[in-house]
Amino acid sequence: MENITINSDEGDSLKLHLYNTDKFKTISLMLTMRAPLDKQSITSRALIPQILTGGSMKYPTRKQLQQKLDEMYGAELSWDTYKKGEDHCISLKMEISAEQFLNDSDSLLHSSLLLLHEMIYNPLIEDGAFHPQIVEREKQFLKQRMDSMFNDKVLYAHVRLVEEMFEDEAYASPPYGRREEINSLHAQSVFQVYNDMLRNDRFDLFIVGAFNERDVRVMVNEVFCEKYNNISLNRNSSIRSKVDAVKVVQDHLEVKQGTLLLGYRMSTTIQDEHYEAARVANAVFGRFPSSKLFRAIREREGLAYYAHSQIESSKGLLVAMAGIDFEHYERVIELMRDQEYAMKKGDFTEAEMEQGKALLINLLLEAHDSPEGIMDIFIQAVDSGFSAAIQDHIKRISSVTKEDVVNAVNKWELDTIYFLNRKE
Repeated sequence: MENITINSDEGDSLKLHLYNTDKFKTISLMLTMRAPLDKQSITSRALIPQILTGGSMKYPTRKQLQQKLDEMYGAELSWDTYKKGEDHCISLKMEISAEQFLNDSDSLLHSSLLLLHEMIYNPLIEDGAFHPQIVEREKQFLKQRMDSMFNDKVLYAHVRLVEEMFEDEAYASPPYGRREEINSLHAQSVFQVYNDMLRNDRFDLFIVGAFNERDVRVMVNEVFCEKYNNISLNRNSSIRSKVDAVKVVQDHLEVKQGTLLLGYRMSTTIQDEHYEAARVANAVFGRFPSSKLFRAIREREGLAYYAHSQIESSKGLLVAMAGIDFEHYERVIELMRDQEYAMKKGDFTEAEMEQGKALLINLLLEAHDSPEGIMDIFIQAVDSGFSAAIQDHIKRISSVTKEDVVNAVNKWELDTIYFLNRKE
């Protein structure tokens, strides 16, 4: 198995992270812009990647931008907004054909860097601000995006849990902002947030594929020649040390089945030495179909359509969830908590723990088979500060003991129970 070696450049320039491999026929680039979460600007920031990918001074329309991508052998462009712990992140991603598979002497990678730079630094401007028509168009698209997310009731329930659980923190805000704020946004105000982003965000560029590293460094330094903020990653999540009382929240909508979520504060994040113990604990508890939650709720008692748990690695948040019939609400909570208490007492076998480790290692191995998976490993290594080498990662998982798992689970504190119920 090929190890991942990340070669990173720091300083006042763009933070550049390279992984050179010839195992793919594509080269993946992802530019991320990262700033501390701010309730006041998050909706404007969510609009920015839509505006930037909607046209630039050189390519004024989305159609012209797509024509340029088509000329680049069908290069693909996408964007995203998401939260990483206490930070809000905007990403622009491009995937291009690796040049050894092309007969063109021009540098496709260089063209991609120029296009990324064009979108970021040369947006379509009118009267010293974003073009008003583009802003209004993207506001409508953002509303449609939020409406489609509302129709995904599991996603909606997760958003509501986070809003309730972290109501006094910036983390409560969804990464795509709030619908009620969209109408108040205008070209000038969003342009001001964009300028703040250019001045204050941390910029990281990740590149995965086959290339000459020395040439790429020269290209990046020539294209992205601006001075960048050298802020360190925010590695300190605000973790409440004690939950005074469990909050219980129910929403009532036109739904055919209930969505139950239990939100736990883990007191552990990806930057912590014992994070892998928390991951193994979650693997035993609810991460996989072989885990305790699924077996207890779905297989033994048949009370759930699904049951699993997941971790938000940079926030120290664990969410256990189940899709259930409405009348099973109290019983399923009881079963979920029974599995939690069993874990805290060490009531699980070495075989269960080893199976959880094996499944985590399999996920790690599978991630190495795609550019997207390697990019995720790439980013996690930068976020955590730990080695991305696969053997080091496997060693960290394999060395977790049962005592480590019990200690990790005993840090979990149930904070909020959220239930998406039918209309009364």
